[in-house]
Amino acid sequence: MSFARRTALVALFSLAATFVCASILPARADDANSLAAIKKRGTIKIGVKADAPPFGSLNPLTNTLAGFDVDLAHAVAKHILGDAKNVDLVIVKSDNRIPLVQNGNIDMFFATATISPDRLKQIDFSNVYYKAGQALLVRKGSPIKSYRDLDGKTVCSLQGSTPEQTIRKLVPKATVVTFETYPECLTGLRNGRVDALTTDNVLLDGFEAQDPSLEVVGGTFTYEAYGAGFKLGNTTLEHAVNDALADIRKSGEYGKMHLLWLKKPVPADISSWYGQTPQAAAEAFAKAKASIHAVK
Repeated sequence: MSFARRTALVALFSLAATFVCASILPARADDANSLAAIKKRGTIKIGVKADAPPFGSLNPLTNTLAGFDVDLAHAVAKHILGDAKNVDLVIVKSDNRIPLVQNGNIDMFFATATISPDRLKQIDFSNVYYKAGQALLVRKGSPIKSYRDLDGKTVCSLQGSTPEQTIRKLVPKATVVTFETYPECLTGLRNGRVDALTTDNVLLDGFEAQDPSLEVVGGTFTYEAYGAGFKLGNTTLEHAVNDALADIRKSGEYGKMHLLWLKKPVPADISSWYGQTPQAAAEAFAKAKASIHAVK
């Protein structure tokens, strides 16, 4: 046998051995957040917000979390583990929810997270479970009626959020102030430190309902589709959550949550976005952003 042929055979057997060993090796540390690991553990760790009513808020009297995303977290736990109580809720913010998933500190999150092309490079998302749009919250009587009135004004948003990135690009002459939580933005708006707060309309509606001195203006000007977030490559959990979301809508549970927390029935166009793939949602987000820049 020639040296070249012998070398080729050795390489071939080595490659085959690698495939065999890979198939019988135990799960890596990276798999600690997989569906199998969660089922073995018996609980699922889900990140939710505590400062974003009606999606997630913390009751200071009872120290309990409640909201639309919180209810979804419990429903997913029931679908995957058989009991809605088998969930560990972890408070997250806009600027740490992605790192917490990436580092494996949480298995996933329901945290008003918009699916965008940039974020799809960082983490994986479920199919769409809610659709919002960016808007503005101002003090009543403010001359600001839309984002076109923000030149030279001060606008507040959350660090690491898509609304922050969008408003910076959309109104480069505005001064953008960022905080880690919405209450800080709201305090700045009330005391006149900032002229407007920008984020998703459904969150601003909640703030307006809590404070009659504030009002939402300008309508929506982006496409913000929410998805649950997972570590890149965690396909087993992603598929399980997509199945759960489909069942939650089919059973009517989603409609009840929507009515309870958002105070209205599901929108008539729900079939056009609920269950939309993250790739399609990211494309719609990018298309809407390009459109508003074009008409500015």
